Amino acid sequence: MAKITIIGGGSWGIALSVLLHKNGHHITVWSKLPAEIEMLQNNHEHKMLPGVILPDDMCFTMDAKEALTDKDLLVFAVASAYTRQTAKELAPFVRDGQIIVNVAKGIEDVTYKTLSEIIEEEIPNAEVAVLSGPSHAEEVSRGIPTTIVVGAKKKSTAEYLQNLFINDVFRVYTSPDVLGIELGGSLKNVVALAAGVADGLGYGDNTKAALITRGITEIARLGTAMGAKFETFCGLTGIGDLIVTCASMHSRNRRAGILIGQGKTMKEAMDEVQMVVEGVYSAKAALGLAKKYNVDLPIIEQVNEVLFNGKDASAAVKDLMLRDKKIEISDTGWEE
Repeated sequence: MAKITIIGGGSWGIALSVLLHKNGHHITVWSKLPAEIEMLQNNHEHKMLPGVILPDDMCFTMDAKEALTDKDLLVFAVASAYTRQTAKELAPFVRDGQIIVNVAKGIEDVTYKTLSEIIEEEIPNAEVAVLSGPSHAEEVSRGIPTTIVVGAKKKSTAEYLQNLFINDVFRVYTSPDVLGIELGGSLKNVVALAAGVADGLGYGDNTKAALITRGITEIARLGTAMGAKFETFCGLTGIGDLIVTCASMHSRNRRAGILIGQGKTMKEAMDEVQMVVEGVYSAKAALGLAKKYNVDLPIIEQVNEVLFNGKDASAAVKDLMLRDKKIEISDTGWEE
């Protein structure tokens, strides 16, 4: 049995707390939000996961020292916009060599750093890994079969985490491509916004298939330019996560996109979804990375135009369709 603290009391952190508790581990949940801890303590249920009852022996606390002292693993489940602030606040209580696995998705829109890079920067004495894949909290919390991947610099760390999380309904693969895993998990949210916009405009399956296919091409194009492995984008945190996020109504990014396609502003859509829409933050960062690495990302560019420059969503789709003619694969192999 491992002693594990979940940092963050949102739906994803709580879903993983349920999973890890069922695996026989001792679970503490830390949050700095009094209302969140009060809800969990009093109701033993998260409002976003109705019907998922939390065990009586699960601990909930706002005390950072209590939560982080003498733990085998810290699970960082904090929305990307708050990752740096939270890591900085918790750093004094983290022991040397502490394993931290980040399970949130996003890129910091000022520095263009991934979340694991932020945690490493703020808590340099820790060993940071990532967990990602097509895994909605609503399904994981109910034991619906799910498959994800753990990324770490050391094989031994990846295998340690694999053993902690894996069970008969939660299959865990390992990978050394931490950067690719994080880029795939973050940038798919931007493409999911575009897919939602298409749904909101009343477009069909053809449009969504095109966005998914060309979207993963853009993600892989940027990722490989940054040094990630192409194979990662063909896997769970590439095409796998992209499919589920573009297709499911569990996806807050798709839901926000639908509202934008129906005519709402970015702020109105985010307010209605009532959850952090990570793709909004990652969209701006992705555009900055595209410029830095001189990579063409037409879908992501148009998402930024709609989100931040007030461009009409239908006009953005039209501009994508009317771009200069392209070849889909490398320009080799033609008969003379």
